[in-house]
Amino acid sequence: MRRVVVTGMGMISPVGLDVPAAWANVMQGCSGIGGITLFDVSGEDWRVKIAGEAWGFDPLDYMSAKEARRADRNAQFALAASAQAIEQARLSISAANADDIGSIIGSGSGGIWTYSAQQAVMNLRGPRKMNPMLIPMEIVDAAGVQVGMKYGLHGPSFGIASACASGADALVVAFETIVRGDAEVMIAGGAEAAVHPLGIAGFDNMGALSRRNDSPKEASRPFDSLRDGFVVSEGAGVLVLESLEHAERRGAEPLAELVSCAGTSDGTHPTAPDPNARQAARAVLRALGKAGLDPAQVDYINAHATGTPVGDPLEIRAYRQVFGDDLPPLSSTKSTTGHMLGAAGAVAGIFCVMALRDQIMPPTINCREIDPACAADVIRGAARPSRLNVALSAAFGFGGHNTILLWRQL
Repeated sequence: MRRVVVTGMGMISPVGLDVPAAWANVMQGCSGIGGITLFDVSGEDWRVKIAGEAWGFDPLDYMSAKEARRADRNAQFALAASAQAIEQARLSISAANADDIGSIIGSGSGGIWTYSAQQAVMNLRGPRKMNPMLIPMEIVDAAGVQVGMKYGLHGPSFGIASACASGADALVVAFETIVRGDAEVMIAGGAEAAVHPLGIAGFDNMGALSRRNDSPKEASRPFDSLRDGFVVSEGAGVLVLESLEHAERRGAEPLAELVSCAGTSDGTHPTAPDPNARQAARAVLRALGKAGLDPAQVDYINAHATGTPVGDPLEIRAYRQVFGDDLPPLSSTKSTTGHMLGAAGAVAGIFCVMALRDQIMPPTINCREIDPACAADVIRGAARPSRLNVALSAAFGFGGHNTILLWRQL
């Protein structure tokens, strides 16, 4: 089987507008959560007034004003993170190699800002006044397609939508595309811009969000006994994946190897995980089996754990079915970033690559007293140096999506 490596990474997030800044803040335990500024939440109807915004992001740092106008906020994030990843990979794209390069960007809500804005235009001024670019800007594949158009790519180029597993599933499809020989290089990851009135109100009305408005930095608290829901965040994580042979031919320096991946579906409930966690555990076992790895060879887990009362203990239950009492150390970097939804799985993968590079496991902040139902070796307070060879990242999404990726040091 063709081996797939990471040669470049980019990120727009609440804790940093590139990978080095985000990683430094995560390692220092700096929270990216604050009061919402993207829209007015001053009224009493807004029970949630906090989120993880991409603080200081300016699309004009990465694209022209015309390109920015024709891209929804989530696509702007994807374009920016892709530019960073391509630069780090030192990937030169031209007519000579564009046939062998593709782009896949996952997103849960797509162009939600464009959609809602044009709905308002139609309501106030009629259908003929709507932006003719509405459809290509709001559909879920817009980010992946716009990355492909930006660089003139002719490999597979589309979007993936599997709720909070979208970014991870984009990496899965990119990995498989390279393995089967349909591309040599894939620019893949996730982007989300759901810090939006519909996103905040929708998740809050489900009872999914933390309402710690008075202490936003402490609101995202995976595994903690006092957790009360997740914090919506925005941004993008994008990786350049390529076949090892292609990377070696062009003299690229691989950062890590994506060894294998697997996915399953609970098929039980629109939002709640399967209470027995069997399918999440099966996804882990399948990924390990395809990689030819034993559970004992996993050194670190970047958990999906978002801080919901139901989800966190079920994730630990799934791992216990695989690892038993030998569950490796784990952390949830969502304690610092918040939940970046469709981008979260790609961001978790980036943090695994960085952990392998630096031989250190990032901390989970705000976890002061571990819920007994989440009993595990949770890395708390400070980062933990360790000998790391294999890391696992997990992404679980509404609808019962379970996606696991295994990363290995080269």
